[in-house]
Amino acid sequence: MINIIMIVAIISGPIVAVQVQKLIERLIQRKQAKEAIFKILMSTRGTPISLAHVQALNMIDLEFYGKKKKDRKVVDAWKLYRDHLYDRIDPKDPNRDVRTHAWIERSNELLTDLLFEMSISLNYNFDKVLLKRGAYTPQGYGDTESAQLYLRDSLVGLFAGKTALPIRIVEETTGEKTQVPQSNNEKH
Repeated sequence: MINIIMIVAIISGPIVAVQVQKLIERLIQRKQAKEAIFKILMSTRGTPISLAHVQALNMIDLEFYGKKKKDRKVVDAWKLYRDHLYDRIDPKDPNRDVRTHAWIERSNELLTDLLFEMSISLNYNFDKVLLKRGAYTPQGYGDTESAQLYLRDSLVGLFAGKTALPIRIVEETTGEKTQVPQSNNEKH
């Protein structure tokens, strides 16, 4: 009987060790994927329409899926933020500027809540003030984004036939006296 137990232990020992090692590797990879999402969102929180930011948001459901309470809180915070991002403001609304400002403020709150839940899930010790106000975004980035948005909207309006291309005729001067062509009927 002892020989059988020894044989089973000799055969199953390496198999169990390999399986435990694979489990540990999967857990490490999952934590690294979550941290990668968190790092991208932290580094792009000042530019929420950047491609990397949007891609990281869309990975939350996949990487934080599970039964752990901390992960469920992350997914729940993402659901609230995502639902808000789908809210649209009517372009014809006379209070559009006020509503847009309120929408942006709410977006910042929900993103901060999401980052806070992620930081708890990943055992970081960040407070909400740091998460909300700790990002640095130069004014030039905002100016560039605004200019690109204006140009895009202007071109869309032009190509959609909603606006016209303003044309202005300018007379070119070369510094010389401009001569008016004379007709052949005039005599000198």
